[in-house]
Amino acid sequence: MRRTGASLGAFYLLVPEEDLLQLVVVGGVPAELAAPWTRVPLASPAPISDAVREDRMVWVGDQTQMARSYPRSAVALPYPLSLAAVPVNGERRRGALLLMWPGGRPSRTTRRERSHIASSGRRLARLLDEAADAGRPVTAPDVPRVLGREEVRRPTGPPPAMAAADFVERLPEGCCALDLQGRIAYISARGAALLGGDPQALLGTLPWQALPWLDDPVYEDRYRAAVISRRPVSYTACRPPDHWLDFRLYPDASGVSVRITPAGRRHDAHGVPVADPEPDRQAPTAAPARVGRLYQLLHLAAALTETVGVQDVVDLVADQIMPAFGAQGLVLSSVESGRLRITGSRGYPRQAVEQLDGLPVDTGFTPAGQALSTGVPSFFGHPDEMARIYPEASWVSGKQAWAFLPMVASGRPVGVCVLTYDRPHAFSAEERAVLTSLAGLIAQALDRARLYDAKHQLAHGLQEALLPHMLPTAPGLGVAARYLPATLGMDIGGDFYDLLRIDATTVAAVIGDVQGHNVAAAALMGQVRTAVHTHATAGVAPEEVLARTNRLLLDLDPGLFTTCLYARIDLERRRVRMVNAGHPPPLLRCPDGRARRLDVPPGPVLGVVPDAAYPVTELDLAPGAVLVLYTDGLVETAGGDIERAVDRLAEHLAVWGAEEPDRLLELLLGHAGPADRRTDDIALLLVRLETAAAPAGPP
Repeated sequence: MRRTGASLGAFYLLVPEEDLLQLVVVGGVPAELAAPWTRVPLASPAPISDAVREDRMVWVGDQTQMARSYPRSAVALPYPLSLAAVPVNGERRRGALLLMWPGGRPSRTTRRERSHIASSGRRLARLLDEAADAGRPVTAPDVPRVLGREEVRRPTGPPPAMAAADFVERLPEGCCALDLQGRIAYISARGAALLGGDPQALLGTLPWQALPWLDDPVYEDRYRAAVISRRPVSYTACRPPDHWLDFRLYPDASGVSVRITPAGRRHDAHGVPVADPEPDRQAPTAAPARVGRLYQLLHLAAALTETVGVQDVVDLVADQIMPAFGAQGLVLSSVESGRLRITGSRGYPRQAVEQLDGLPVDTGFTPAGQALSTGVPSFFGHPDEMARIYPEASWVSGKQAWAFLPMVASGRPVGVCVLTYDRPHAFSAEERAVLTSLAGLIAQALDRARLYDAKHQLAHGLQEALLPHMLPTAPGLGVAARYLPATLGMDIGGDFYDLLRIDATTVAAVIGDVQGHNVAAAALMGQVRTAVHTHATAGVAPEEVLARTNRLLLDLDPGLFTTCLYARIDLERRRVRMVNAGHPPPLLRCPDGRARRLDVPPGPVLGVVPDAAYPVTELDLAPGAVLVLYTDGLVETAGGDIERAVDRLAEHLAVWGAEEPDRLLELLLGHAGPADRRTDDIALLLVRLETAAAPAGPP
């Protein structure tokens, strides 16, 4: 933080067995502000997660870029800022370093700045490696360490405290100083008088706790904005009954200086300054939720909108909601056939989960059943409270406090979320309100996730039925194939592959792509694959296989384009005959290490042109040659040149060497990038002619 001038710094340690990043130390902000981000799943869309997963520095220059790249984080940090997330990788992945600056700095970094920041991560990695080698590995603490002012700033010598205090006391306005935790570290007599409190009683307190009339999210948010943005902020508040005060906050790395003056000063008939009471404004009459909790709720709500399946919802509740509320246990149950079936749990032994699974929904003898049947959440801060209301409840967990949150979506009971604590826990009114609101968001996410899972299972079953379960084998032939969906929500598409035994010495390799990523595309894919299979095994010539399949699609008139490449391989003569219906060209890796695209002139795509002709390309295959058939999802990128992408893939194919087909297939898929960045399905089929081909048996 000192070297880079960062106003906030944090180190997250990677916990490999849990696939999450745990906050170890933080400086420059209060502990409360960092609480929602003490545990960050490695798979979450956050700057530090991306930095560790992708082993690169992530730079977010301003709030616009934050909203574009990390909308979930932008919701929880709506302040002008810049940040850098740096991977801390030594002998193995260790974690991430997070640095944050106020929004006044340039949104772009220089090469020198990036080098300084990256070197900080490398130095930290060396320290962690040395500690591990010495038998003192760093582990994640239960509570992160918060650096104090004296650790973040270099000492500048003792200030002239008495002279400064005398100066402040002579001013006509009120003054106070807040530390980075928000506590009052100093207040002048005039400031205490304006606030209506005793100076000694106010020292060391949080203003919004010591002064109920300041207990409003707007005021606390102004303090948060000052701490994070390091920019002056101001607001006006009413001290009952009608004393309006202006607050001006001036932050730096050590805390916040506050000026307090009567609001709207005007003069009476004698020229004496008086305060304008602004009677049209109302002071807060109730203590609303802490603004930190509100931002936390917004952050979690944004996270819940990104969940897809039921397991995603369970993981999010366990990884982020449990730590945010200090819970040690979780049971998430769904309503199925009149019973509460546990869909996920944390912090419970297996035997306890089995005993709690399948409780009837309509019973009033369990707090979960009661909460779901009435729609009213229940909170028990001590075992005595539970025993008094539910004396017959089964004690299987040894927990000491419980929050039973009914999950209701569109007026329909979805399930129950139970947060539990290992020690007695007092649930404040604020905490109850936030948890109750959160239960509704979880219900919507869980209901949507269950629908997704049902569709996913249906789509997955359909896809499995349409693609070959296993490929035939033939002596002298090595084969590897894979289908990878890219459609979020259905895992289904129109890409397909197949390998057919024509006779004892002949096989046919097929790759195709039906336009679309839905059930209609998958159904047409099944019809195309069946047609090709039927005509090929009947001994029809390659050009006629595609011509007949084309006529079939014209009769069906599906309204979808289909590309296909058909390669008939004579294993005995080591010769291939190929025809192409608008499909990307195949690649060939020769035994000497050279790799190139094959010029197979494409005919029209299937199902569009009547009486289309498909020219045949013949080629000799040397022993050890690898034929690579693929769909465009392997090489196509938004705005990219597909021709150049195919050439680059051929270059990589030459570099990778004479790998086994399965290993080569994995390398090719890795070239396409991570799953979350793919925009299309991928089908891939590799055929290698072994050095010694022998006649095969009957097909």
